[in-house]
Amino acid sequence: MSDRTRGVEPEQYTDVGAVRLCHQSFGDPADPAVVLVMGLGLSLDWWRDDLCAALAGRGFRVVRFDNRDVGRSTHLFGPGISAWGFLTRRARPVYTLADMADDTGGLIARVAPSGAHVVGASLGASVAQETAIRHPGLVRSLTSVMGRPGDGTGRTAPRMLPEFLRPPPADPVEGLVRSFRRIGSRDRTAVDDEDVRVTFRRAQARETGDGSGSGRQLAAIVAERDRTADLRALTCPALVLHGCEDRVIRPDGGRATAAAVPGAELVEVPGMGHDLPRWVWPELVEGIVRTAARAHAR
Repeated sequence: MSDRTRGVEPEQYTDVGAVRLCHQSFGDPADPAVVLVMGLGLSLDWWRDDLCAALAGRGFRVVRFDNRDVGRSTHLFGPGISAWGFLTRRARPVYTLADMADDTGGLIARVAPSGAHVVGASLGASVAQETAIRHPGLVRSLTSVMGRPGDGTGRTAPRMLPEFLRPPPADPVEGLVRSFRRIGSRDRTAVDDEDVRVTFRRAQARETGDGSGSGRQLAAIVAERDRTADLRALTCPALVLHGCEDRVIRPDGGRATAAAVPGAELVEVPGMGHDLPRWVWPELVEGIVRTAARAHAR
């Protein structure tokens, strides 16, 4: 059975200015589009196949892509951020979250000219927010997962800061499993751990960069602006989903995001940390479906 027969397209490339984005779609091209924006240093693979298939099964064309500096998309050059810069919240980024949002907007304009439901997780939530602000005609609804509005809320808990400063582990696969255990949700299972192993190896096999891209993305995060005033001007339906036990972007960041966006629905998930274990997927899928329905009802 071919990928196309199963409703999964081969990876494709779209040029947005000087950046080439690698993307892949699930589902019927005639269905409304959902564009998924992943977090810091993570490729499209981290939007798991099963999750994408679940969304496609609810009547969406699901588009996942590698952000700039990740996977098979364009990798840039220049410094990231030092440990001191991260701790003092000072950065001179090579590019900004707005640049990444323009990448996303450019991709939507090519793959879904009538607009898309945009879903972002962590860094991806900030990019999704900026996309809705900068490209309102292309964003039919916004789902911000594990995000914050850039106003100083959602600060990382001090005990989580070492996660960003640790030297590479001897075994990167098991090191990442342990990291997700530290930052992640209660009730992570052996299946979730195996998802990390499988996805990491798959992502590494697709990676075309030298490993420095995450530092440039992190610099863009540290240099983020306060989006609150612009979020208040949004008119698209919005969902804010956040874990009650998120210690990387603490829950007040989600609350501040929801408070800023007119009419936004806030869903706080007990036991959820800074990850997307399988037990969270039904809540996320139902939230995206519900938020998209609000847009379609207009």
